[in-house]
Amino acid sequence: MNKKLFNASCFALITTAMTFAVRAKIELVFREDYGLTLEDIGIAFGPAFYGFTLAMIIGGFMVDLFGMKKIMNIAFITHLGGIVLTLFARDFTLLFLGTLLIGIGNGMVEAACNPLIATLYPNEKTKMLNRFHVWFPGGIVIGSVLGFLIVDIMGLSWMVLVGTLFIPLAIYVYLFAGQKFPPTDRVTSGVTYSEMLKASFANPLFLFIAFCMLLTASTELATTQRISSLLEKTVSNPILVLAFINGIMMVGRMFAGDVVHKLSITKMLLFSSIFSFLGLLWLSSATGAYSFLAAGVFAIGVCYFWPTMLSFVAEKIPDSGALGLSLMGGLGMFSVSIVLWVMGSMMDMDASGADTLYTLSILPVILIVLFGIRALYENKESKAI
Repeated sequence: MNKKLFNASCFALITTAMTFAVRAKIELVFREDYGLTLEDIGIAFGPAFYGFTLAMIIGGFMVDLFGMKKIMNIAFITHLGGIVLTLFARDFTLLFLGTLLIGIGNGMVEAACNPLIATLYPNEKTKMLNRFHVWFPGGIVIGSVLGFLIVDIMGLSWMVLVGTLFIPLAIYVYLFAGQKFPPTDRVTSGVTYSEMLKASFANPLFLFIAFCMLLTASTELATTQRISSLLEKTVSNPILVLAFINGIMMVGRMFAGDVVHKLSITKMLLFSSIFSFLGLLWLSSATGAYSFLAAGVFAIGVCYFWPTMLSFVAEKIPDSGALGLSLMGGLGMFSVSIVLWVMGSMMDMDASGADTLYTLSILPVILIVLFGIRALYENKESKAI
């Protein structure tokens, strides 16, 4: 049962990730063919992230009440509706609504599947959450390569690219059909609902890592979501840079279990912050082939951010349960929706993509300080024991 549910979850995450790559590819289409400004597009893409936030937070409360299966049914319905609306989008309104529904579907996938993986593999949470999240960069690679082949090589419409989203959607629905979902980790461990709420809203460590999630998510996802506009002046085909970044992330997440055995979770996040900063700084000045090298450094940095932040909560604050994982993902996506709008506004006011990347590099600098302090505290605590 574990393997079937795990594989179905991976295809659901592939669907989520492919929507990300498709948006990155069609960003400039809506500017050039339909007259939207980059700020308009940033606002229209925003609900992919705050819709995700809303879905994850609501889903986090609903998972224990209604079960993971019903949450996945909602994911399918909203994914389907969002893809259809996006296919018909020619203006801001339909693009916004389609993106909103897709965002809700993506959030429901994370709200159900993160606690599902943590429940299926209670003794390997960090390893298996990273293995599961291999398919976020994996789906982006698939979507990016399809975008390059369908639009750039074959010269087909962007609508054909959007239509490919129906394929992983159909697969995950088929794989989940008839499967029995287990109760969540919180339920099996005997933690009460009130204890989960307390761990999620009144625990200083949770508040600390939740704030960090605002910065880690924006560093990774705001950069890659707007890769086309950020690199359009320095790279001939930015979508290939997106595929390159996510290819490296796939490989890195496959070996996350080995890395976390050598480093603590906090030191792993500190390592990620340092490389993210170096990658963004280099990417802001690199051109041509050097952009791929800079993107590689950035990819090494952001590779472990998302799943390891979730693992931090699952392992260090287990009483927060499905709600804690959902709040983390939701807060991260909400921050991205704000940063996307700010980035679009900056570029509409004549800031270059390089200037915008340079400004964005402030985020991992803050993370270096925060995770550095946390790592020192943990070292001191371990020595005291």
